Amino acid sequence: MPQAAEDDLIDIKGLIGAFRRRLGVFLACFVLVFTIVALVTFQATPLYTSTASVMIDIRQTEVMDFEAVLSGLPPDSAAVDTEVEIIRSRALAEKIVDLLELEEDPEFNGRLREPSGMAAFKNSLMGFVSLLRPDQVSDASDPEYTDRLIREEVISAVQSRLSVRRAGLTYVIDISFESEDPRKAAQIANAFADQYLVEQLEAKFDATSRANSWLNDRLEVLRDEVRAAESAVEIYRADSGLLSAEGSSLTEQQIADLNAQLVVQRAEYDEARARLNSVRSQMSRGVSADTIGEVLTSQVIQDLRARQADIDGRRADLSSRYGSRHPEILALDREATNVEAQIEQEITRIVSSLESEAEVARQRVQSLESSLSGLRTELTQNNRSLVRLRELQRDSEASRTLYESFLNRFRQTGEQESLAEADARIVSLAAVPTAQSSPNTMLNLALGFVLGGIVGVGFVFLLEMLDSGLSTGAQVEAQLGVPFIASVPMLNLGVLGALRRLTGGTPAPQDYLVEKPLSSFTESYRTLRSAIVLSNVDEAQKVVAITSALPGDGKTTTTYCLGRLSAISGSKTIIVDCDLRRRLLSKARAGEKVEAGLLQYLAGEAKLEDVIVKDDKTDCDILPLAKSNYTPSDVFGSAAFKRLLAELRESYDLVVLDTAPILPVAETRTLAKLADTVVIAAKWRKTKKDAVGSALSIVQSLGANLSGVILTQVNPNARSRYGYGDYGYYYSEYRKYYVD
Repeated sequence: MPQAAEDDLIDIKGLIGAFRRRLGVFLACFVLVFTIVALVTFQATPLYTSTASVMIDIRQTEVMDFEAVLSGLPPDSAAVDTEVEIIRSRALAEKIVDLLELEEDPEFNGRLREPSGMAAFKNSLMGFVSLLRPDQVSDASDPEYTDRLIREEVISAVQSRLSVRRAGLTYVIDISFESEDPRKAAQIANAFADQYLVEQLEAKFDATSRANSWLNDRLEVLRDEVRAAESAVEIYRADSGLLSAEGSSLTEQQIADLNAQLVVQRAEYDEARARLNSVRSQMSRGVSADTIGEVLTSQVIQDLRARQADIDGRRADLSSRYGSRHPEILALDREATNVEAQIEQEITRIVSSLESEAEVARQRVQSLESSLSGLRTELTQNNRSLVRLRELQRDSEASRTLYESFLNRFRQTGEQESLAEADARIVSLAAVPTAQSSPNTMLNLALGFVLGGIVGVGFVFLLEMLDSGLSTGAQVEAQLGVPFIASVPMLNLGVLGALRRLTGGTPAPQDYLVEKPLSSFTESYRTLRSAIVLSNVDEAQKVVAITSALPGDGKTTTTYCLGRLSAISGSKTIIVDCDLRRRLLSKARAGEKVEAGLLQYLAGEAKLEDVIVKDDKTDCDILPLAKSNYTPSDVFGSAAFKRLLAELRESYDLVVLDTAPILPVAETRTLAKLADTVVIAAKWRKTKKDAVGSALSIVQSLGANLSGVILTQVNPNARSRYGYGDYGYYYSEYRKYYVD
């Protein structure tokens, strides 16, 4: 599979390994979160919830059919949601507080009760925080301000216990209230439902009262305007001699009748003329008369065509038997000619009839137009007198219509005061709850269980992301790009091992290597020795520099154990302590008793055979460092040290240099360049890979030969949980080969 495809896949085994090795962190987070949730749940005050239901009534009862001053609620979703917000409003909660005197109730007025336990701590904390807010600075001696503040707190407390929601997509609204007392919860929920209906009725009563007051004032003005307008109409009618209330005359009626007749006669004339023109046009174009509509619909023409078809049939029959000159055939030809002539005559008669109809219609239209012209002249005189009368009548009718509209509305609004009803009704009253609604112990514990798991997993992966140490050989090779040599297990694992280390009942690592030659600890150094020997088969790697990126990575122990193992394996080996500042190898070998060592030999103050000491448990030689108050500026870059190395190469199969950490100490870089190969020790999971990477960069920049990286102080049991990148993952399978 291509590398890009592999990177896109989720490493399931890696995730499981991360969870396994952080199992302790996960359990700690899980237990902590679950315990906190459980404590909060069991310490919380039990609360009871009661629910009342109201329904927006879209089927209003109409005793009288008139429009309300304040219309009912429209049956749409927005209206129901608006009513939900009205019930949840602070104004309605304030009325409930006054109605039930909840300011005197310690449940809602926290100043009337003494808090205890977590509530006391919470109130103290909130009080301290509130004192830090600038808006809390006020005149505490003002009783009016204090009373108002207490009132607002009680209203807020009531609102916080109130829950109003719409039941799905219905017109039902559930009003729930939560209280420490189940009976109080039911009482307050019912009070909210009742007060909501009262609020609707009061709104309608107020709107109706304001409308009646305004309508009454307006009717007085309109009544006077109607009287004045009607008087003006009657005065003008008497002066102009128009006796009809409508102002119309016989002339008007006659003109209307003639106009109606004229429209009909013009339509008939246009129709007759159109038919005549159509026939003439077809005949002028030479179109057969048989296609003319009037001809086709003529019964006479149809009968003649039928007779003509019968003659043609008989003639065809006789022609087939006797020939075209037979007397009967000649008689049929004469009969057919006669029928054709009759058809032509009938067509001519139809055309003449159309011309006559068109002429008659035209004369009727002319007669009606002449009569209408005379009547219009007569009407003109009457209209001149009617213009002013109609103007006065319009004013009067407009005033009367407006007056009657206001009068009817005034009567309707008066009736509404006694017929007004709320737009909602109570579906069910709140009952006294028998079981607590909060806290939901099982739900809270389940949530605590889930939340604890989420927090635990989150911490596990957070620690994994923040873990920058080296854990596996595969990680060393993949992230640092250098060979991985071996993992050195930690001795005396577990609680008993820690106790033995504290009481001094466990041997030092270099002694354990000698005492347990078949242990996994010893085997890791055999792997290290093999890697050094086989790193270059063409040229023996005699001088090995053991270093690390930072102090405490186990380089001195690695040096000492490698030297002893090499000596046990039959190689003539010497260990040189090159850590001028700490001299850990020399202290581990002889404490502070070394009187002459490497520096004294390089200075010419002692002979080599005098400063070399023999290891007490193996044939390994050690060149220690004696305690000195001064250090030459360039010990390892001197010609004397180079001569020493050349001499040791000739005398020993393996020379192991215990150096100082390469990052903080510059002289180690000189040793790395002089050595045949370099091994970098890194503490398992502790040494940052960035630090090891920096050390590798220094070694590579010097051109030194690098054998690889060795991980020290590895917990083999925990190591198996860090993935399957190298042989450490299978420790449980092959540990039977070791004797630890």
